Parts: sequence; structure tokens; C-alpha cells
Amino acid sequence: MMDEETLYERLTPADFESRIRKAPIAYLPLGTLEWHGPHLPLGSDFLQSQGLFIQLARRVGGIVLPPLFLGPDSMREVEGVEYYGMDLSKQVLNPPKQLTGSAYWVSDQLFSVMVEAVLKQLRRAGFRIVVAHGHGPSTNHFVKNGDSLGEKLNLVIMTVWRRKEERKPSTEFQYDHAAANETSIMMALHPGLVHMENLPRDSKEPIGIIGKDPREHASATHGRRIIDIHLDRMESILREQLIKLA
Repeated sequence: MMDEETLYERLTPADFESRIRKAPIAYLPLGTLEWHGPHLPLGSDFLQSQGLFIQLARRVGGIVLPPLFLGPDSMREVEGVEYYGMDLSKQVLNPPKQLTGSAYWVSDQLFSVMVEAVLKQLRRAGFRIVVAHGHGPSTNHFVKNGDSLGEKLNLVIMTVWRRKEERKPSTEFQYDHAAANETSIMMALHPGLVHMENLPRDSKEPIGIIGKDPREHASATHGRRIIDIHLDRMESILREQLIKLA
């Protein structure tokens, strides 16, 4: 059903038990609360992955977790002030600038501790598969450490990204930063939250955007294509994993 409830926090214990019995899959949206240009909301990282996960859970089964909004990123301290992520992008690098609304950074070490604690609790609750995706550095952590964490906790851990050699940037899921790829996905999932009118009208490059210019290359149609590609891919992958676990 299209209105089937998939969000962990909205399920009763009976609903939770029913869903996890059918498909013990946890979907973990990886935040952040981070500047995504002047045209996208600060929660764009998890809004994209959560939107995909809700649709995927309605196809395959499983439960979508609340987003984890803290995450690792590049960081530099200048005169006692911490700058991270897009604060250090090429448009604002000299000097760096704290971009409005960004509030998410933790060290790689702390993020590792947090992730292991989350995964341990998910295994305790009965999940066997965890799909995590969202903020690039957070997702990369799962790409790098997923196999070892999975072996340690008896979980299958994956992201939505293909293997590196198979990636296609234009249709990969969340492959840029607030540029044509992410803007298109947001247009398809949350059109009311995208404000293209906030982007400069001249040729000036918008601050904190990495990738193809969304003013020229973003569209809801392209976003829907990206989503559908990965819904089909992940449905096939997850159904195969469920058969292996049966």
C-alpha cells in the first residue's frame, strides 16, 4: 500500500514485530544539518535518503529509522573557530566562513563509536540487514567499515551506492553537493522545499555547491529517474539477501 507506515517511531510494538518478521531490514538515513546552497533545506542529506528508503520499504519491507544527523567531515580550526564541510569550499576558502545553519560535525573516531552503538542496538532489536545512506562522508564510513562491522555484529551492512568502478555520477544517488544531482532528487521528493529562485540569476557560482550547475541541469524528471534506478537496484539486492537469510 502506498500509505503503508514504515517509520520506526510511528510503529506500535505489534506493527514493529509484524514488519521485522516479514523483512528484518533497517534503513538508516544519514544526516546532516548542513548548508546545501541557498535553494535547498538544511536537512537535504537525510530528506533524500529517507524519501528513497520509505519507498523502498513499501516495496520490499523493513523499517526506516530516524535520521542520524551528526557526521564526520573535513574540519579546520582558525583562530579558535572550527570550520567544516562547505565552510571550506573553494568559494569561501580564503578566509573560511561558517555557513548558515550547519550544525553536525563530529570526529571520525566519535562517529565510529556512535555507528557501532546504533548497529548493536539494531541487531538486538532483531534486524539482520542495515542499509545506510545520506551525507557523503558518513556514507563513505559505511562503505569502508561495513564488512568488518557486519562480521562483528552478524549484520549485512550496505549503502545505496554501487561499487566504485560501476558508479555513474549523473544517475548515482546523492553524488554531488546541492548541485544538479541532489537538487533533482529533492525536486522529485520534496518539490515544495526547493527554492530555485534563491540562486543567483547571473553566472556567479553559488556558494557551497559542488557538481553540475543546478540552474542548468536539475529537474524533477531527472530526480525521478535517479530514484527509480536505485529503487529497482536495491529491491533486487535486498530480495536476494532476504532469500539468503531465510
